[in-house]
Amino acid sequence: MSNISFDAIPIEKIYSGMVVSSSQTITDADIKTYAGLSGDHNPVHVSEEYAESSRYGRRIAHGLMSAGFFSALFGTQLPGLGCVYVAQSLKFKRPVYIGDTVVASVEVISVNLVKRRVFFKTICRVRGKVVIEGEAEISIPKDAK
Repeated sequence: MSNISFDAIPIEKIYSGMVVSSSQTITDADIKTYAGLSGDHNPVHVSEEYAESSRYGRRIAHGLMSAGFFSALFGTQLPGLGCVYVAQSLKFKRPVYIGDTVVASVEVISVNLVKRRVFFKTICRVRGKVVIEGEAEISIPKDAK
């Protein structure tokens, strides 16, 4: 991931339309590490032989690996340190393959100052095509720094 600032934006300075993005190229090591951490050893992710006979024709990355890039954006860029994930919806539109560069973006939809919640549109793209889309809700505790 790039452009990591490890800072926090006060909720009062967050507004609809704010966008941050980051990119990550998926490697074989990423997939193996994610499989080990998550326990998801589905052969479409970890077996070349199996994946070649699947509808994808080759190994694909775990969908939640790419979706995890949203969490990195929230926790390090917008809103930043101290925020807490409350909800996330996801629609997986296309597979992500080894060697693909995933561009994750989050865009502020609305801000609720009273409840200290920020709502986002979340999208991952590969070569300009949407691979994941959804929405997220983030809480910003009063003591967030």
